[in-house]
Order: sequence, then C-alpha cells, then structure tokens
Amino acid sequence: MSALPACPKCQSAYTYEDGAQLVCPECGHEWSVEAAAPAADEVRVIRDAVGNVLQDGDTVTVIKDLKIKGSSLVVKVGTKVKNIRLTDGDHDIDCKIDGIGAMGLKSEFVKKV
Repeated sequence: MSALPACPKCQSAYTYEDGAQLVCPECGHEWSVEAAAPAADEVRVIRDAVGNVLQDGDTVTVIKDLKIKGSSLVVKVGTKVKNIRLTDGDHDIDCKIDGIGAMGLKSEFVKKV
C-alpha cells in the first residue's frame, strides 16, 4: 500500500503522483504535494474587525447593522453578543442573540468587548 494521502475531495485511496502533483483517478481532482501534508501545528486564529484575537466564550459587539437573510429582522449596531463559539467556515462565530435566536456571524463585523 502506498503512503500517499487520500483524495481531499472524494476520500479515494487510489491517488497517484504525477510530477509535483497528486491526482485522484476517481474524481479527477489534482492538488500539490505541499498542500497534502497536514499542518498539525497550525492553529487558526480568528480576529475581530480591529485585530483582537477572539476565543470561545468572549463577548463581542456588532459594529454594523446586519440584515438577516430571509427575514425582516436586523441586528443593530452595538448589539452585545455574549458567550460566542468559534467555528470553521465562512461564518466564524456561532452565537445566540436575544430577540433573534441562534445564528452565525462573520468576525469582520464584530468587536471584542
């Protein structure tokens, strides 16, 4: 069995090297050998709008009126959000806002209190 990593797209074990690239014969995905090496030491740092490092459990305030998609509700400037939870993905923060409920926020629209 080869020591090559599985395809990151379809998880196929039948990957092979083609020069400096790794190729998956099942889905056709190609990626570089450097990108295939897992970076276990890298820790994702999420920062707020002014550059402060955010952590789970922090309290933040919203710095811009945010319209909620699919609703007529708006999160107003200065709304305080307590006990945030950091996640991976497009919306970095999972939280619960009083009067609105659970939602995801982008870190670029909040400031640490």
